Amino acid sequence: MYYPFSWVKSLTKVMIFLVFIASLGALLDDTLVAILVGTLVLLATNYWQLYKLNRWLWHSRKMSPPTVSGFWEHIYEGIYYLQRRNRNKRKELGALVKRFREGSEALPDAAVVVDANARIIWCNRLARIEMGLRWPTDSGMRLDNLIRHPEFIDYFHKGRFDHPIEVSSPLNPQKIFEYRIMPYGESHLLLIARDVSRVSQLEEMRKDFVANVSHELRTPLTVITGYIELLPVPDDNPFIAKALQEMHSQTGRMQNLIEDLLILSRIEASAERVFEKSVNVHAMLRQVEAEAITLNKDKQHEIEFNLDPSLHVFGVETELRSACSNLVFNAINYTPVCGKIRVTWEKTPSGAMFSVSDNGDGIEEKHIARLTERFYRVDKARSRKTGGSGLGLSIVKHVLSHHNSHLEITSTLRVGSTFSFELDEQLIAE
Repeated sequence: MYYPFSWVKSLTKVMIFLVFIASLGALLDDTLVAILVGTLVLLATNYWQLYKLNRWLWHSRKMSPPTVSGFWEHIYEGIYYLQRRNRNKRKELGALVKRFREGSEALPDAAVVVDANARIIWCNRLARIEMGLRWPTDSGMRLDNLIRHPEFIDYFHKGRFDHPIEVSSPLNPQKIFEYRIMPYGESHLLLIARDVSRVSQLEEMRKDFVANVSHELRTPLTVITGYIELLPVPDDNPFIAKALQEMHSQTGRMQNLIEDLLILSRIEASAERVFEKSVNVHAMLRQVEAEAITLNKDKQHEIEFNLDPSLHVFGVETELRSACSNLVFNAINYTPVCGKIRVTWEKTPSGAMFSVSDNGDGIEEKHIARLTERFYRVDKARSRKTGGSGLGLSIVKHVLSHHNSHLEITSTLRVGSTFSFELDEQLIAE
């Protein structure tokens, strides 16, 4: 136990000893020699205690200190107290590390911890099974030397970990892993690998199903539409005339829906590289403008196109045309009669921006986040009247994703809406 004034007691003992030695020297008529001998005895005693302390710290296997008295007893007790406290802390830390490892082993995903030099510090059991890592053999090995997929290496060295990447497993090419990397601590990285093979297969099946069904439906629907158009409209039977008109309208709507599904399937399956071709956006938007004028005959909107003729970008022209025309045609279809629509294509400090603004009814805030979902409709009754398929903004979303951009929507009820997207300056073709 620590006594705060133990040094006073020890110093008192030393002073008593020196006084005793000095008194003994005075009796023997040689005080100086007596004090010198007493001092040497004190030094020898303390050096002996230092020797015992050194042996206890470095050579003894016993945790408990040797039995001593005086000032050295408190030194031993202090060291023993620190040892016990450190031992308890090590036990707590060991238990914490054990619980962390047990929790990590229970994860349904493979987990790998790497340092600032990409060297593996630790990995869980699933990482050893699914990724082929060997522990502790691979400890200190570079992660990019063990996972050699080119896409993963490029993703890892770029250091942009905002989004995960999906690549095949290093052990089984039939498995698809989603790799997510999260920086933490002092330049450490946590890699989480999740098997998404089933999800990827289902997504591919969905895409193939939509594409195949849309393609198979197009031919019989074309035949039906053709025969409906050949049927004569009787003047003396208004019921049949209305039925033929409704049939013609609904088959046209179905054809538009199938065409949009096919466009969406082509965009999702597209492997065309964005940087391969330059697009004359000005010329492309002039064609969209001509189509918009034709579509606008009944609506009588005031449409203004402000286009920068010198602003070209890299991209896929058919996809960009589809995205821009969908935004323009939506504004025409959903803006009340005699509204104002403004289309802009201009350069910005960070890239090139396309925007479509209108003074229509606006959209409630709760709908904005879901507008790009397939078949989502703000007003189902109005959508049926306009003949929309519910896929236009979903097409826009996939096109912009292919061009590393996203759709921005701002809207105020009874004031109007603005739909815009910005292409990165790296896509601008000089």
